[in-house]
Amino acid sequence: MRIPVAGGELTVRVWGDGPRTVLALHGITANHLAWRAVADRIPPGIRVVAPDLRGRGDSTAPGPYGMAAHAADGIAVLDALGVDTAVVAGHSMGGFVALVLADLFPARVSRLVLVDGGPPLPMPPGDTDDERIEAVIGPAATRLAMRFASVEAHRDFWRRHPALGDWTPDIESYVDYDLTGTPPELASKVSADAVRADSVDTFAGTALRGAWERLRHDAVLLRAEYGMLGAKPALYPDPEVLADRLPVRTVDGTNHYTILLGGAGATAVAAHL
Repeated sequence: MRIPVAGGELTVRVWGDGPRTVLALHGITANHLAWRAVADRIPPGIRVVAPDLRGRGDSTAPGPYGMAAHAADGIAVLDALGVDTAVVAGHSMGGFVALVLADLFPARVSRLVLVDGGPPLPMPPGDTDDERIEAVIGPAATRLAMRFASVEAHRDFWRRHPALGDWTPDIESYVDYDLTGTPPELASKVSADAVRADSVDTFAGTALRGAWERLRHDAVLLRAEYGMLGAKPALYPDPEVLADRLPVRTVDGTNHYTILLGGAGATAVAAHL
């Protein structure tokens, strides 16, 4: 469905039906189909609502971006669906958005499920914003400037990603949905401006760090064992430093991608939801 927000609309996918709602927020260069494998494992009675965040997928809302803007969009989605309170889940940057949403709109959140994202990360290495973005998301940012001759060429690019492992229909639909244009000039739907603005906001903005310091909701962090390239270090290498703020559960054998897109990771996330 299409839901109006400030400046435009968000494309929103809804799986299931029932009295309980999960608002599921994706990562910085992702789209709503990142949640498909999880949604397929949710039992009856729970509705999973996953928007394309502004600057991603088929959402038309332009900037300004940033965690507070995405949080306000999340509330607009809940309002449009008549949802008073929801479990808010976020993967990667979606976890940052979830924290800020809970901080700004505490009465709308019953619980937080943070999936390899949420707690602020250390300032990445680099002297400029572009160098820091490259240090954190690397190939994911590089892809935004690439052009692909065909859908299959784009799939081949993703098949070579060291973190994806087994190729599944869920992964294929996720990467196919990200494409726009016509061959041989297919490109990602993700706005490079959105990625840059959101990255800078997580490094230098005050909304995320303030939300983390004021965290007062029931929350859990589901941590991947491995990082964005399928190897150690993990995105959160030392869970002990976070344990005084919220429970941390490591999902063994998963990396930053497969904790959501892989079967074992999606099953674990669904169980916590």
